[in-house]
Amino acid sequence: MISLRLRMFAILMAATCAVWLSGIAWIHHSTAAKVDHVLDARLAEAARMVSSLISDRRIDVEAAVALATSSETVAGYSRQLSCQIWRLDGARLAGSTFAPEERLAEADGFGTNTVDGTEWRVFSVTDAERGVRVMIGDSMAMRERLIADVTHGLILPSLAILPVLTGLIWLGLSGGLRPLRRLAGDLAAREAEELHPLDRRLPSELTPVRGAMNDLFARVEAARERERSFTAFAAHELKTPLAGLKTQAQIAARGDEGQRARALSQIETSVARTDRLVRQLLDMAAVDARRMGEDHAPLAAILRDCVQMTEALAEAKGVNVRVEAGPAPPRDRLLLGAALRNVLENAIQASPAGGTVRVRADARRIEVTDRGPGIRAEDRTRITERFFRGSRPKPGGSGLGLAIARTAMEKMGGELHLDPARGGGERVTLRLG
Repeated sequence: MISLRLRMFAILMAATCAVWLSGIAWIHHSTAAKVDHVLDARLAEAARMVSSLISDRRIDVEAAVALATSSETVAGYSRQLSCQIWRLDGARLAGSTFAPEERLAEADGFGTNTVDGTEWRVFSVTDAERGVRVMIGDSMAMRERLIADVTHGLILPSLAILPVLTGLIWLGLSGGLRPLRRLAGDLAAREAEELHPLDRRLPSELTPVRGAMNDLFARVEAARERERSFTAFAAHELKTPLAGLKTQAQIAARGDEGQRARALSQIETSVARTDRLVRQLLDMAAVDARRMGEDHAPLAAILRDCVQMTEALAEAKGVNVRVEAGPAPPRDRLLLGAALRNVLENAIQASPAGGTVRVRADARRIEVTDRGPGIRAEDRTRITERFFRGSRPKPGGSGLGLAIARTAMEKMGGELHLDPARGGGERVTLRLG
């Protein structure tokens, strides 16, 4: 991909060339207009002078023609006017050396005519008293050459400046991009562990870049902290049930029938706890990595899957799960499924034996209500933090369920709300975005 410096240089040079070409066009047009105006004035002046001399009889016709068409040489440029004097009855009285034989014009005033293959700019004036018409003409080729010479004289100096301007633009871009190179150098010099904010003073155009990078550093640091917490917690939580499994397995291998039965029961409990912990850890990792909109399913299907996945836990606890669902658009299967499943598991775990967990769902929200002891007031502000079990933790809990649900809802653009249920228990509301 083309570098930023070359891209900006190309844009600036294109703009400069466009302005330069526009200036050339304007110079040519302005020069042509002014030269035409000056030469037309000279034509009119010469024609009126000849007419005046003839009218006053101070000079004969041939002398007047010679006077009007005398050669002008300025800085190596020679200009020769052509003059004709015609009688009004159509007879030619006189003409200059370079004037054509045919009449230059038919009417008074200015005109542009082609005579003998040459284009002429002509001014004519009639002396009705003497019955003659005086015509003074300029070759258009001569005018165009004069305009071209003047235009070239103005353009060539500006053309010589163009390389200098190109160099200045390149140097200006190099200096203007120097803060960006310094920023790149600061980043290149950092170690992978250095995530502190950038504090170098930068131009206002680069301040948003610095802010975005500092925000990225903060998010990366937060993600790394979560990973460290995740690893430490997983190692700690898995160590306990695994140690228990080992102990109970040794008891089962060496004990009598009663001890073996109790040990196998404890092994089953530990395996169930470990299985739920591993699944929640996988849920948390999947929710963290998930992007919205990858897989959608009808809300009724997501509800049905979550109820089926918690059915064994509900039967073991003796809890009934009742679902009331209205029509709703499809939702993200993984995110909403992870949120609802963990909320439902928490509600079943909190419910007393023989209790009922109610799930009400529509297009805007899902409410899960249990009749358990609820959440203590002092725990409400932290209950959705990862690995926080509260001051009255449930046996086998990991402190991840509500944290997974909150993260999943935020990824969907929704919200998680916890409120005491009327009549006791807890009501968890998943507000869908």
